[in-house]
Amino acid sequence: MTNPDKNAPKVHYICQTYVQKKAGPGVQAGLEIGKQFQYTSASEAQNRAEREAASDECAGADAYMITEDPSSGEVSAPEFLVRLGDVPEFDEF
Repeated sequence: MTNPDKNAPKVHYICQTYVQKKAGPGVQAGLEIGKQFQYTSASEAQNRAEREAASDECAGADAYMITEDPSSGEVSAPEFLVRLGDVPEFDEF
């Protein structure tokens, strides 16, 4: 017996935070990824991004979704649900 859903695309909802990276010898100041959380719904990811972006330690947060093709392992470009605070440009993602 086979599972027809085995090869169905999988949607992942992600909250990703950013923190300020301090400049140092040979290191430019900028943003770096802080934390990543995965959720089962868009609203959960968006709510977490809103909470994280409000914290003092967080420079900014994204909530986005990606679609994974289990048969090939390919992942789509992110589709942003919300971008809050200081976040990198999409081409830097």
